[in-house]
Amino acid sequence: MAERIGAIKIFDAPNSHPVTQTRIMERELARWSEGARLPSVTSWYVPRASRDILRADVILCPSLFVLDSMLENGIPKERCIVIPYGTETHVFKPRLKTPSRPRFISVGNVCVRKGHPFLFEAFGRLQKRVSEAELICVGSARPDAFAAIRKWRDRITFIEHLSHPQMAELFQTCTAFVLVSAEEGYARVLAEALSAGLPIVATHETGATTTIKNGREGFIVNYGDIDGLTEILFRLASERTMCETMGRMAQETGNIRNTWQDYGDRLLNEISRYL
Repeated sequence: MAERIGAIKIFDAPNSHPVTQTRIMERELARWSEGARLPSVTSWYVPRASRDILRADVILCPSLFVLDSMLENGIPKERCIVIPYGTETHVFKPRLKTPSRPRFISVGNVCVRKGHPFLFEAFGRLQKRVSEAELICVGSARPDAFAAIRKWRDRITFIEHLSHPQMAELFQTCTAFVLVSAEEGYARVLAEALSAGLPIVATHETGATTTIKNGREGFIVNYGDIDGLTEILFRLASERTMCETMGRMAQETGNIRNTWQDYGDRLLNEISRYL
């Protein structure tokens, strides 16, 4: 019907291209959660969403990672718009000081997709070097991570849910924010952590490279590089001045035209070009 009346067809891609997403998840489930399977909905969703993307006039990509996935599946770049999500900058205020005890926080469903088994292994190695280091994971647990949670529950703090104000308060007590997903669109909590002035440790697959420069607001780590992630966590735990500087840079980036209103304004401006 949209094609008959000449309407613009827009596909809002909250994650990577479904073909890419499926490939990544099959690989990671096999690696970290033996016997786990993709949801049955995948069998009809992948061809349906792939067809919709192919027919769309505009694909909204929240990150460079999502754009990369579209290009590798044959979608022309000129049909893609990259606009990262905003946040509630009035809620997530800059932290006042760096904690004396290294405390890392990760927010999101605890699961293979979010890279938690990968993170846990790196954190375990960090604790051998910095025994007082702490890791807090906020989010509901998914079945594919149950085994990993059982293995690490005595060394990691798990919190199922926090409100945004509670999250903002907890951010104030943390050294850095860590999210090492295998696949995302643009994790909105990245914008929240930036606004709170936390250095970011993240993978390209989280969407972080859209707004974060490696070595400025934090560090970009290669997904699955346990040694590399361990070393980055160690540096943030032991180099206080660097951590504080990165936090200031993160807060600066997170609060420059980064509200949801700003997101809406950018979206409207980009879509208007197709009218």
